[in-house]
Amino acid sequence: MQERHSDRERYFDEQARTTEKYYIPYIRKCCPELPQEVLEVGCGEGGNLFSFAQLGCSVTGVDIAAGRIAEARKFFAERGAEGTFIASDIFKLTELEHKFSLILVHDVIEHIDDKVGFLKGLKRYLAPGGVVFIAFPAWQMPFGGHQQIAHSKVVSHFPFLHLLPSPLYKGVLAAAGENEPTIRELMNIKHTRCPIEKFQAALYATGYRVVDRQLYFINPHYETKFGLKPRKLHGSLSVLPYVRNFFSTSCFYLVQPERG
Repeated sequence: MQERHSDRERYFDEQARTTEKYYIPYIRKCCPELPQEVLEVGCGEGGNLFSFAQLGCSVTGVDIAAGRIAEARKFFAERGAEGTFIASDIFKLTELEHKFSLILVHDVIEHIDDKVGFLKGLKRYLAPGGVVFIAFPAWQMPFGGHQQIAHSKVVSHFPFLHLLPSPLYKGVLAAAGENEPTIRELMNIKHTRCPIEKFQAALYATGYRVVDRQLYFINPHYETKFGLKPRKLHGSLSVLPYVRNFFSTSCFYLVQPERG
């Protein structure tokens, strides 16, 4: 497992820096007046929300992992920041009736099997005129299988390993000494994978329009993680279906429901 995935406070701070430097400016490109009511689905420790809170936004984070929510509350409290954090499946909540002008879905959609149902359900929490910021790694990119969460140093640093046929991939993970929960999670990601074409089909099936899209050859988060300068995917590659998936380490989308 790469060190940042075990040091959650470091991961929180890295997320916060990337959000401040890249995610917020990207959102402001289309929404000059930054939305003040922000919900993040799958917020983890809350690093993405911290920079919004520092700008005076009212932030709410929901995550199914109670441990991550406990850490989010702790990290926010230690930094004197305000935020509401709820441990729950977003669609099983009964107490969250508020609607938000901005919903963040960062590195989450690739873990969702029913992408159409998920995108439909988000509308329940979106205020009129609100936008959804969705970012995800294209499935075929070098680490699109999230194999960096593996405990084996070989597996966690091995690009394209997730593209092996399922039986062979599972066998390699087992041979490398991965425990059963990690193997199950990595195999689940292989099942729920998110190529760009699959994601866009889900958007159109659920009545969303793309306000803006940017594909990255070098993910902006890699600047904090690895010291690499972000690079956008060249326009000629970004329009090539399937081929672009191998080169898109992060896909940024701003979407809104179609006006009915």
